[in-house]
Amino acid sequence: MELMARGAIVYFVLLVMIRISGKRTVGQFTPFDLLVIMLLSEAVSNSMSGGDESLLGGLILAATLIVLNFTIGLVTSRSHKIADLVDGTAELVGRDGVIFKDRLARARVGMADLEQALREADCDLSEMKCAFLEADGSISILKK
Repeated sequence: MELMARGAIVYFVLLVMIRISGKRTVGQFTPFDLLVIMLLSEAVSNSMSGGDESLLGGLILAATLIVLNFTIGLVTSRSHKIADLVDGTAELVGRDGVIFKDRLARARVGMADLEQALREADCDLSEMKCAFLEADGSISILKK
């Protein structure tokens, strides 16, 4: 039971930390972001296992994390409010050719990322109806 409790606590604390860190943490990983994720897993591994390095202990932790992930997925599929809390929501970062630079800065998204999304959508700034920073960190462009 201790291993299951440790695994659950670490799971939820990391979930909160990743949500607080912003949408771009979850979205497009840079090599730095990937390194942080790898180091996070190493940093919390001892706190989950509590020194138990047995095969059974590892399997209990793995099963606990999979069950928690499945449960969170099930709950978020049935509750819009919880889904917004866990997954986040899209944020409007531009409308009618006007970029909301303050919202981009708050989300730690550079203009270069928005410009890339415009190019990928084959859309000039003057043709842009709306630009959204999606919950997964990607940028969606709607043309006029």
